[in-house]
Amino acid sequence: MTPTTKAATTPTTKAGTEPAAEAAGRQHPEGRPRRRQARGERRIAQLLDAAAAVFCRTGYTAASTNAIAREAGVSPGTLYQFFPNKEAIAISLGDHLLRQWQESQGRALAGENIGLPLKEMLDAALDPLIAFNVENPAFGVLLHGPDSPGPIAQECNAVHDASLTRIEEMIAGYLPDGPPDERTRTANMLLALFKAGLDLIMTHEGAERQVYITELKTAMYRYLKPLLDGDTSAG
Repeated sequence: MTPTTKAATTPTTKAGTEPAAEAAGRQHPEGRPRRRQARGERRIAQLLDAAAAVFCRTGYTAASTNAIAREAGVSPGTLYQFFPNKEAIAISLGDHLLRQWQESQGRALAGENIGLPLKEMLDAALDPLIAFNVENPAFGVLLHGPDSPGPIAQECNAVHDASLTRIEEMIAGYLPDGPPDERTRTANMLLALFKAGLDLIMTHEGAERQVYITELKTAMYRYLKPLLDGDTSAG
């Protein structure tokens, strides 16, 4: 068979300018990798969900990659295809939850909430933050746990500082003439109240949880109302 005959019998594209297999490869160069990437992303999400469940049950220190793999319904070998160790899983989960927290905090401490009456402002500020923590209990376990990996602890400090700054800005919106040091103290007190109240909220469920949410809002209202009214003699 001559070279000319071989060329004539090789499958070509409709234009007849190149082999069909080569053209198909160029037409869909990322088809299979994209499918593999999508499967990989689903697997990572599955593993992070499993890690969140395990961390909530046992804490970070007592958790193991075997327990996370078992929770996810995969083999340890599959887990190690995506994460080299437990710390890497925790850091990835922490980053994911932190991004979601920042979105919730953005809604809660949005500038448009500053002009609301105090009770409505507290609802607008606290409801998204409480809802996020209730829906994502692993967030508190990782960011506030005493045994969390170092990078997560650093992120926790950054979250605290950013929250404090934003609360101060909101207080300034209500008390534009207030001294900066007083705004800082008030912001620290509010953040401490929120953390303490959230601990109680997270340890209760159902109707009792709602009671503690109401108690937290009442405590913040009673703390803020005299300050906003200019009554410095309260307490």
